[in-house]
Amino acid sequence: MRFCVSNRAHLWLTASAIALFASSPVWAQSAGQEGVAVVDDIIVTAQKREQVLQDVPIAVSAFSGETLEALRIEGGSELLRAVPNVSFSKNNFSMYNFAIRGIGTKAISAASDPAVAISFNNSPLIRNRLFEQEYLDVQRVEVLRGPQGTLYGRNATAGVVNMIPNLPGPDFEGYAKAEVGNYGSLRGQGMVNVPISDTLWLRAAASFTQRDGFDYNSFKDSHINDRKLWSGRLSAAWEPSDRFRANLIWEHFEEDDHRSRTGKQLCTRDPGALRVGDTAITDPIYQSKLGQGCLPGSLYDDAAYGVPNAIGLSQLFAAANISYGTRDFVQIQAVTPGVDPYAGVTQSRNLREVATSYDPRYRATNDVVQLNFEYDLGSSLTFYSQTAYAKDDFWSTQDYARYVSNPIFNDSRNVVNVFGEPIPDSPATPGGIYTDPQLGPSSRMESADLSRSDNRQFYQEFRLQSSGAGRFNFNLGANFLDFKTQDDYFVFNNIFSLLAEYFYNVDLAAPYRETLRCVDGSKNECIYVDRSSIDSLEGDGHNYFRSKNVVHTRSWAVYGEGYWDLRPDLRLTLGLRYTDDTKTTTPYPSQLLLGTYDPVGYGPSSGGSVSRGYPALPDIKQSWDAVTGRAVLDWKPSEDVMLYASYARGYKGGGANPPRADINTKVVQYQPLPEVFDPEYVNAFEIGAKTAWYDGRLRLNATAFYYDYTDYQVSQIVDRISLNENFDAKSMGVEFEVVYRPTPDFRIDANLGLLKTRIGDGEGSIDVMNRTQGNSDWTVVRPWIQVPSNCIAPTAAVEKVMGSPLGQALGTFALSALCGGSERLGSFDPNFPGLFPFWALFGYTYNPLTDAPNGGRGFNADLSGNELPNAPRVTANIGAQYTFHFGNWDLTTRGDYYRQSSSYFRVYNTEYDRLKGWDTIGLSATLENASSGIMVQAYVKNLMNDAPIVDAFTNSDDSMLTTNVFTLDPRIIGVNISKKF
Repeated sequence: MRFCVSNRAHLWLTASAIALFASSPVWAQSAGQEGVAVVDDIIVTAQKREQVLQDVPIAVSAFSGETLEALRIEGGSELLRAVPNVSFSKNNFSMYNFAIRGIGTKAISAASDPAVAISFNNSPLIRNRLFEQEYLDVQRVEVLRGPQGTLYGRNATAGVVNMIPNLPGPDFEGYAKAEVGNYGSLRGQGMVNVPISDTLWLRAAASFTQRDGFDYNSFKDSHINDRKLWSGRLSAAWEPSDRFRANLIWEHFEEDDHRSRTGKQLCTRDPGALRVGDTAITDPIYQSKLGQGCLPGSLYDDAAYGVPNAIGLSQLFAAANISYGTRDFVQIQAVTPGVDPYAGVTQSRNLREVATSYDPRYRATNDVVQLNFEYDLGSSLTFYSQTAYAKDDFWSTQDYARYVSNPIFNDSRNVVNVFGEPIPDSPATPGGIYTDPQLGPSSRMESADLSRSDNRQFYQEFRLQSSGAGRFNFNLGANFLDFKTQDDYFVFNNIFSLLAEYFYNVDLAAPYRETLRCVDGSKNECIYVDRSSIDSLEGDGHNYFRSKNVVHTRSWAVYGEGYWDLRPDLRLTLGLRYTDDTKTTTPYPSQLLLGTYDPVGYGPSSGGSVSRGYPALPDIKQSWDAVTGRAVLDWKPSEDVMLYASYARGYKGGGANPPRADINTKVVQYQPLPEVFDPEYVNAFEIGAKTAWYDGRLRLNATAFYYDYTDYQVSQIVDRISLNENFDAKSMGVEFEVVYRPTPDFRIDANLGLLKTRIGDGEGSIDVMNRTQGNSDWTVVRPWIQVPSNCIAPTAAVEKVMGSPLGQALGTFALSALCGGSERLGSFDPNFPGLFPFWALFGYTYNPLTDAPNGGRGFNADLSGNELPNAPRVTANIGAQYTFHFGNWDLTTRGDYYRQSSSYFRVYNTEYDRLKGWDTIGLSATLENASSGIMVQAYVKNLMNDAPIVDAFTNSDDSMLTTNVFTLDPRIIGVNISKKF
């Protein structure tokens, strides 16, 4: 295992090492002096009871509010800089992937659950904004690594991140903080704690952030990705007696700005097939039709900053057959056949520069209400109750491509009749160009998406805990979770609306837009066009793609954990949990360009079954029960050393894959895909040591672990859905955490994580970027417009079509018949006279669903031995700080360096999947007067202003397999002043 760092990283590490060794004489000189510095203990609730961190036999990192401030960790996404074997990235839709030890949330459908349990004050939150909002009045943050399902419940197979807020206390106190920074940043925070009586206390805290955009939009000469957010928390604590304690918390978060969910979109342009077998392909349309749009090239090559080959898009082929009618019977072709929307379009190599005519918008609100009380039943027995309700709403729209197409719509202005006289604009094109109901008028191919989510959660837990002085104590509990979510994802494209409105609803032979083919009682099908705006979308149109996902999860569990002091220095912990999960998914098939199918067959048929709306299929109800637990033996031979060994069993529920389009199977037949995916299970083995040295000045914790994973869940986009697949895998590694404080003024902290993951032997999956797996006997073909995914077809069959004049005359119809989803186009059915037997004309018999690998989807790629996605082999951080004293003022300077080695963002581990290693440096200087409560701080993050690709996402086949990438924030500079009172 190699750990390679850049030159500047070597300089930084060398400087830190010199500082470390230079401090040794100071440590030796002061070793016997009274008041010498020690590493402070921190109290945690990792085992749902208050314990000193070093006494907890779990791999846990904990950070007080003061430590978070010193490290400039302002939100959950930045925890990766302080915790070994952790990675983080936003995902393509409404959530994120926080991975611990290579295990994260790579399953992104609405029915999937996070693998890292995110908790607010010990209450799990399935959907939350704790990784988007900034920390506010935090007591501490705990990151538990490894399965924690015994105490923390479902979906903690990778670990737990628990944010503990400060609660009201009996003393009056408060603080106010203001900050300015680059990018026009303005930030503020404040808190006040007020005792109402001797037993009732209130606390209020609030914060806001506002800044300009990080990214430059070269098309509009403007900046995007600004932020405007605020948070507030109100809490009350009541302690009417020594035996009863209660608190009530309400936290609210809100964001409303122009942030983009994803970064730049990359593509290594696919020129298409220039030759099939011995037959040369000269027509650019057919060349593109036998290509993917984008190739699986490295994201770091110059070629990755290209644009897709869109000539072969089926919707453009269909649009080229549409003409605008005018009042003088003049027909204007909407789109020129064979047009390439991206011909000559180039992209900047700057990951922070995009080109878009569509400004992103981002809105999110989150509320959490929590009621806690505890009652002492006796001197050593306490009853706990925790009730929580959470509501999360999310709405985000952005350009689907982030590069601008050429004008492709023909202008209907200044058209003259046969006498040379001007004629009015077509009603179809007010102002001369087509006007999309959601996207507005444009002569370019415009496309945007909308991701929105509505989530509600109720959680109740009861717990009975002992704290006696004897050799045995216990923790017994039961909890209940009810979670409802609706996730919607839309894709709008003005070509889609053009097809829906004019190809299926308007008589093309008539000069008036008002002459409709689609009327009640007609024999023709109708595709409903939704004319509402994106801001108040009706959501029942078929002129856009919609994935509607409704999931209801109910879960209850009982658990118990016992702690036996076998000897004064030896403790055994045994825990067991029974979980019962029920997940009900209501599948709503997508309806893009689908209408009511008419078997009489007047004109082209969409193959749909409804004209408007998204009817649901029968509910898919799944249930699982699981017995999980842990066993831990810890030995504490001295006050400064604890050794432990543990075994834990973890579980995460499965779910249902979203449904595909509701297409009449007599017209289009789907390639088979699984309807559901399985739960995850993990057996985790861990050994660890927590030690303190040199009278508490040096703290060294080490952990080694081994995971045996069954059915790890990973998603990819197939047939316009998030298809979840299961893979067995193993993960192993070691972790080190060091804090060294040789003097009261000097501190060094570091962590190192070494990780090796491996997908199990015999595991396989179809790589949408390489469906043929290099087999020259098969060729990739783009299907007809209703079929979402590319297919592979026999090269001999493709050559037979392309090598004959008839095949080229029939063109894309003949090629589309090669795809499994379009099989009916290539067969004769007397009930459907509009279809004819293509293959009979070519003297070739072929059924893609039975004669091609995986129904024509492609060959499985062998995943045996591949690494899990987002599992860097090395993560490392080192920081150093020193405090200078000037009378009543203390000046603390600090520097931090973080490094993450290379990894992959997909399971296939190809060069296309590779993410290069990256690093970042942060510096800060803090001037504080403790007696007056005034503090001034200046800091810089990402000192070198690097823009590494930290994660990526592959879009669908009919999006031409483009890649959305994610990167770090740029260099951030800030200065703040705060006052405590």
